[in-house]
Amino acid sequence: MRAIVVREHGEPETLKLEEVGTPAFGDDEVLIEVHAVGVNYPDLLVISGQYQILPPRPFSPGKDAAGVVLATGRNVKTCKPGDRVMAQVEYGAYAEQLVTSGENCFVIPHSMSFNDAAAMGLVYQTAHFALVERGMYRPGEVVLVNGAGGGVGLAAVQIAKGLGATVLAGVRREEHARLATESGADHIINIGADNLRDSLREQVQAVTNGHGADVILDPLGDDVFDASMRALAWRGRMVVIGFAAGRIPAIKANYLLVKNILVSGLQWSDYRERDPAWVRRVQTELFDLYTAGKIKPNVMRSFALQDCAQALALVKAGKVQGKVILTTANAKA
Repeated sequence: MRAIVVREHGEPETLKLEEVGTPAFGDDEVLIEVHAVGVNYPDLLVISGQYQILPPRPFSPGKDAAGVVLATGRNVKTCKPGDRVMAQVEYGAYAEQLVTSGENCFVIPHSMSFNDAAAMGLVYQTAHFALVERGMYRPGEVVLVNGAGGGVGLAAVQIAKGLGATVLAGVRREEHARLATESGADHIINIGADNLRDSLREQVQAVTNGHGADVILDPLGDDVFDASMRALAWRGRMVVIGFAAGRIPAIKANYLLVKNILVSGLQWSDYRERDPAWVRRVQTELFDLYTAGKIKPNVMRSFALQDCAQALALVKAGKVQGKVILTTANAKA
């Protein structure tokens, strides 16, 4: 089979498609013929050697795949050969075949395409855990989603709206504002405005009658994070998802005390490793929301597997609206 292989950490432009051996699988594992691969911001960090979890080299990057089960180990109960599945893994998805634990495989609904399945994995799981588990969302609350035009952000907009929230979408670009509105956002917050420290709070208070945001999901960090904290409602909860905007912010503990607010973080892969049953319950809920028409990934563009550098360049430049994916030769079979 063929796979993208990282032999030395570096820029995506150095990646090449190589012929590699068919992977072996064990009693608890599944062999998948990959049709579509989700491209995620952490892929850039893994490839460059900056991610918190780095696999031994050589390796194939990629955390989301969708395809058809070719074979299963004798202990696997979650799927069978011929099933259409999505898989969420730490690495290895940029390949024509993938081996992973049966616990990480989910049979997808009949109505779901491989492209949607690949685009829906990591970002929708992350968004759901951030909102419901870490953000302790309660129906009817006000939720501000920063970076609402990106993969996690747009997923969070859709999930929050599907669960009954008033959704504020924090974006910088007009095209991201349109996409967030089409995905259910009730109000747009301009996180590129001048004097963001004050203007973000003013915008949030203006559309919530002075209440503020009950939950804020932030994958950006930097100045957006600092300004967002000032927009929290009394007893509000803020969830740190990432630092795509650059600077890792510092939090003054006295501000948490004075405002009666909570800031927590989310490292989603810990849930996958520590409590896969919980992840499966969430995935079932996400599938239900999908079949009910309440969530649907926005696949902006697809690239051939060998053109992964082009897809990653769009992610790095912040030009992706929703998701980009990779497709393998299997998708044309």
